[in-house]
Amino acid sequence: MSGKSHPPAAQTASGTFDRRGLRIGVFVVAYDDDSMITETLSRVPESVWREIEVLFVIDDCSRDQTVERVLSFDRHREKTVVLRNRVSHRYGGNQKIGYQYALDRGLDAVVLLHADGKYAPECLPDMLGPIVRGEADVVIGSRMLERGKAVEAGMPYYKYWGNIVFSRMQNGLSGMKLSEFHSGYRAYRTSFLRSVPFWENTDEWHFDTQILLQARQVGARIAEVPTPTFYSDQINRLRGLVYGLNCLGESVAFFLHRHGILYNRKFDLAIRGRKYFEKFHDHASSHTRIWAWLRNHGVKGKTVLELGVGDASLTRRLSEAGAIVDGVEINTLSADLARPYCRQVWVNDLDDISSAGLTESYDLVIAADVLEHLRDPEFVLSELKKRVKMGGHLVVSLPNVANLYVRLNLLLGRFPYHSKGILDRTHLHFFTLKTAEEMLVKTGWVVESKDVTSIPLMIVFPFLSKSLFRPIMAIFWHSTRFLKGLLAYQGLFYCRNPNRAQLL
Repeated sequence: MSGKSHPPAAQTASGTFDRRGLRIGVFVVAYDDDSMITETLSRVPESVWREIEVLFVIDDCSRDQTVERVLSFDRHREKTVVLRNRVSHRYGGNQKIGYQYALDRGLDAVVLLHADGKYAPECLPDMLGPIVRGEADVVIGSRMLERGKAVEAGMPYYKYWGNIVFSRMQNGLSGMKLSEFHSGYRAYRTSFLRSVPFWENTDEWHFDTQILLQARQVGARIAEVPTPTFYSDQINRLRGLVYGLNCLGESVAFFLHRHGILYNRKFDLAIRGRKYFEKFHDHASSHTRIWAWLRNHGVKGKTVLELGVGDASLTRRLSEAGAIVDGVEINTLSADLARPYCRQVWVNDLDDISSAGLTESYDLVIAADVLEHLRDPEFVLSELKKRVKMGGHLVVSLPNVANLYVRLNLLLGRFPYHSKGILDRTHLHFFTLKTAEEMLVKTGWVVESKDVTSIPLMIVFPFLSKSLFRPIMAIFWHSTRFLKGLLAYQGLFYCRNPNRAQLL
């Protein structure tokens, strides 16, 4: 990754842009730009118009005539698409929508253009060149490769020097060597966009920094090309400083994540596309605690039904320990991970478990991190009794919504959904330790023993896994066991079926 300028874009001898078989889109983000957008579209080179598949404009609830100006633009109207937000999604939010549109349409590359003409449309061939030549996954139109020209074009000195200082600090924190981090002139190969969780990023202006850091993390090839700029002082000094500090903060967060100090999901690209992953590195996790119980009770030769196999890490351990394992999983990718360790895997919705085709009575059923996702967990628990032998066991883990983290958020009037954890946005039911046990008893299970897990601090703060911090983690673990209702992250319930299936 360097600040070297690249040769001219992919052009034929006659000077026309050649897309080389790629499906390309130009994405224009617009807000209150009716005075400039027609001119900006007019400046798009004819060779680019001929080669691109679509130019799509996303209007972020403009209060002026921006949409009307685009709709009345006659040049290549058949390639122009206008999308208007019903509510404002801000700069970063609009990029998310635009890149998702490019992915859904099946484009191979997309270039971001600002409707106000701040970044020169004439440079579109240069922006797309490294991508169509197969040299880059991300291209930045840099105003700082030829620094003197940025000031000549009207960039205020405070922004000029601010760009240099902040970019230098961000390069040091990220390990990159870019001439600038802060250009909004970007082109992306869509295969790169698929590899990063850009929907996890902010809706604000520092989205551009976050996606660059994600590019660094995933090992994307980043190229810079020199571009001129038309500069109007649209961001005042205070907002510019806040923006710069946000960008610097993200770079610090990236540095801490890369060095195993503070976990940040945006930069954990190893789990891209996976909701569940290995939990056995934490001695206090649900899977570790459940596995300890299973080993103590013995699983060799026992028939086991696992509901929701996830990353199949528990499935593998069961199989290696001599258990005869079947699985039910709604996600086909997870089901495929489990097949090498299972006698049979049904791809089925657990809410409709009666139609899964289960005919055997099992010695053990495991429902770890599952019931909270179901529409009617009580019905499923009742149905499971028909599939467990008399005296057989059911193992359940459920998140504790009365955890201190949730209580503090409620005290502040918040209920922040996340992509995982206690407030996972896919959870349909919430339980305390008490109500979870009541549900199990209500559906006919005898709760023989209970356990809890602690807040997974080692995921958020990876450095806590080092031996130096073991005493601290031990104190925290014992505190959790003493103050279960307040500190427990999950409740674990080990239940017995007291009845024969034919009596249910």
